[in-house]
Amino acid sequence: MDEQLRVGLVGAGPWAQMIHAPAIANHPGTTLIGVWARRQEAAAELARAHGAEAFADYAELLSTVDAVAFCVPPGVQAPMAIEAANAGKHVILEKPIAESVEVAEQLTAAVTDAGVASLVVLTRRYAPETKELLAQLHRTGGWTGADGRWLTGALLDGPFSQSPWRHEKGALDDIGPHAFDLLDAALGEITDVIAANVSASGLWQLILQHASGATSTLTLTLSLPLQPPFADFTVFGPNGHRTLNSRDTSALDCFTNLLDDFVAMVDSGTTTHECDVRRGLHLQRIIDLARRKAER
Repeated sequence: MDEQLRVGLVGAGPWAQMIHAPAIANHPGTTLIGVWARRQEAAAELARAHGAEAFADYAELLSTVDAVAFCVPPGVQAPMAIEAANAGKHVILEKPIAESVEVAEQLTAAVTDAGVASLVVLTRRYAPETKELLAQLHRTGGWTGADGRWLTGALLDGPFSQSPWRHEKGALDDIGPHAFDLLDAALGEITDVIAANVSASGLWQLILQHASGATSTLTLTLSLPLQPPFADFTVFGPNGHRTLNSRDTSALDCFTNLLDDFVAMVDSGTTTHECDVRRGLHLQRIIDLARRKAER
């Protein structure tokens, strides 16, 4: 781009501090114009650290930027993102993109009708090692199943342990979108949740059906005191098995790669991407189906 993309940040919590703000402020294609958060003192502190302005009024922030990056709970994000899209602003969305399928559909419609660019922060999808493995899987083909495990103690300790929405929604909504996205990208579209169960401690176990005919299993939790957290995904079939467990690319670098794609989309006028708002809606529908299956 001839000029940097002017980005506003909504949210000033731990993830915004660790990832969103520094990545946007330091990317050659973006400039962090301002920060809005419900806690004005937190917005002021984060903005000051990155040479940006703290905004007390969201509408005023919208009037000064080309795009908005959201780093707030899904119930807060969706209505504000709809407002941003209606104002013609490009959007970077955290997962899940909304608190319900209905609102996710409204957000997707707003983004589509406005013709703005959108990306969802599905962190590992922007890692080169993930892209390389997915390309290998697609070249080989013939995969019949997969097993995924994402086990952390994020609700027990650490920067996200005091997050009310994570405690309320649990692993299904927080890390579920990442896991569903990877399995879906590897084996083909997830078309059904065959079975789902959640224990009293918040351990989710699911069986998923894919359009390719493959099935996959998935175990998720935010309540196991594992250090470091454990995550791996193994795909198998007649040609053997492949495992993705590398985290060589940091979350900050993954978000920087996301910004590369985002800036290129805005510059070229492109509004579709494998991780755009429509992907977020697909993942929202899987979350909803899994929760309904578990409640039966």
